[in-house]
Amino acid sequence: MITSTANEKIKHAAALQQKARLRREESLFVIEGGRLFWEAPASLIQEVYVSERFLENADGKMKERLAETGYETVSEQVFAKMSDTKAPQGILAVLAQQKCEKEALLGKSPLLLLLENIQDPGNLGTILRTAEGAGVTGVIMSCGCADVYQPKAVRSTMGSLFRVPFYQAEDFCREIKFLQEKNVKVYAAYLDGSEVYDEMDYRGGSAFVIGNEGNGLTRETALAADARVRIPMAGRLESLNAGISAALLVYEAARQRRVL
Repeated sequence: MITSTANEKIKHAAALQQKARLRREESLFVIEGGRLFWEAPASLIQEVYVSERFLENADGKMKERLAETGYETVSEQVFAKMSDTKAPQGILAVLAQQKCEKEALLGKSPLLLLLENIQDPGNLGTILRTAEGAGVTGVIMSCGCADVYQPKAVRSTMGSLFRVPFYQAEDFCREIKFLQEKNVKVYAAYLDGSEVYDEMDYRGGSAFVIGNEGNGLTRETALAADARVRIPMAGRLESLNAGISAALLVYEAARQRRVL
């Protein structure tokens, strides 16, 4: 059992929680909690740490899973040092980051989300979770987006990051052009959009572009899309939350596709 917070493995896991640069350089990230541990593909799991209390209270199935992945027991004090949450559940794992090629996002009739400069990790994670619920086939993020492997983002996905293909694009407008060349129509969620979002046809290959929480899409990105759609709003609102906008668009596409 590890009882010292000075242990190199403990310090490394804690650093992965805190430092995006380290996560990028090593292509690793950390998950916490029993649910995410169950959701995580075994092929990605590198290390598992459990507290004494967690191990004592674990049921038979959890102990079987731990036996399969391997684990190290740590003291409660050590686990608290590693954890990113206020109320640690007692189980934490270091995972390899997933790799996804852009062609994996395309199918017969893809439904995609393109995210430009989404800054809030919780928002980003929630959008991934919503994407899974609506049947989105893939998500493309600009380099200006928050780190999807940041602990808050990971928790917000509720496991969807293991099931929704995604990747980060170096050149966002080039990705839009790539999709258009693959006969995917790209719709920009834009405050000055000329088309109302629920009057468009999304039954073919479709991609929705969602912009930054405060500033929306850059003009360059909006103009690169095939169409700019708006979500009508009553009252004196200037815009909706990025996650809400994404949900409305992808679920409208999902509704239309159910009619087929």
